[in-house]
Amino acid sequence: MSQTGKDSIRIRDYQRSDYEEIMDLWNETGLGGRGRGDDQNIIEDSLRLGGKLIVAEDILDNRIIGTSWMTFDGRRIHLHHIAVSPEYRNHGYGKLLTRHSLLYARKKGYQIKLEVREDNTKAIDIYKKLGFKRLGDYDVYIVRDVDGIDP
Repeated sequence: MSQTGKDSIRIRDYQRSDYEEIMDLWNETGLGGRGRGDDQNIIEDSLRLGGKLIVAEDILDNRIIGTSWMTFDGRRIHLHHIAVSPEYRNHGYGKLLTRHSLLYARKKGYQIKLEVREDNTKAIDIYKKLGFKRLGDYDVYIVRDVDGIDP
């Protein structure tokens, strides 16, 4: 755990009791949640498989204000859901969460990859400053409803 400056923001690992508050944050920030398949079992399975969910908490308000969720596929770490509550934005917390994620990737010894909306220019600027490079050689597609796949 670490604490940053006068703002009383603590960076720590996910705890099972954080789930509902994290879902609220992800819904508030447009990152989805249950509707995108991010239920408690999926999150905790991803942690057992080598992922990590970092939480930024305002210890004065006893409130989760940010997250960075990483999954691991055996080849690389995928960075998801770097979220910061709107009233805490533009104070460096997204960058702080991303730095902690990069440190985790370095500790594990694997590449780290992320997807970001092309209109999220603030986040893209942060990622570029932290060393991320655009792949640009493919599009990303997804099937969310696997039950709807015809055999």
